Amino acid sequence: MNKPLLKLFSLGLIAYVCFFTTNYAAESKTQGPRFESEIQAFIAKDKTNPPKSGTILFIGSSIFRKWTTVTEQMSPLPVFNRAFGGSRTDEVLARMDQLVFPYKPKIIVYYCGSNDINANRTSAIILDNFKQFSERVAAQLPKTEIIFVSINKAPQKKSRWNIVDEANAKIKSYCEKTPLRKFIDVNPVLLNKDGSSKEELFVEDKLHLRQPAYDGFTTIIKPILTKEWAKYSAN
Repeated sequence: MNKPLLKLFSLGLIAYVCFFTTNYAAESKTQGPRFESEIQAFIAKDKTNPPKSGTILFIGSSIFRKWTTVTEQMSPLPVFNRAFGGSRTDEVLARMDQLVFPYKPKIIVYYCGSNDINANRTSAIILDNFKQFSERVAAQLPKTEIIFVSINKAPQKKSRWNIVDEANAKIKSYCEKTPLRKFIDVNPVLLNKDGSSKEELFVEDKLHLRQPAYDGFTTIIKPILTKEWAKYSAN
């Protein structure tokens, strides 16, 4: 490429980068962080009716957010829900100062990673973000337990179930080697004996769940959570 053309190309590239950066910054300033309105709604609610400190926090993405009966189904366990939007693991990580540490939970029940897979993120990234979450909890709340609920093998992800399996396996291994960390597999609720999806448990988007799926989750999660909570209430 001769010098005039090279100079023209360079100027064009610089102009493009400046245009993209300016517009991206303007867009970000206008839109703000994702799910900010949901987060602010939680904060406003906590000012008038805060959950009791030192209880059980459910946090993560829309699979938990849409579990509107979780408080009743886990009763009499002291559970509250702060799952938000279609969040990814990095977004839950970014909101810890607002939605985790102020409550000083004794147990955290965590569901996230499904949206990471939809965004074509690898199992290694999902594991790393969960490890960062776990390590931050260990640093600030060293006696708090974290229970990771397996990423769902939803029909919508059928072509990426291998990534779901990889992420779940890596996180299960991490939990088994890390104090106060547990992994719960709820996928048996969602699958037939031949490994196919129980389509009747999913709504039209083949991702989110109908109430019978949450009923099944309760039969798996509640006994484990009851046993773990007994350790704290006995002290």
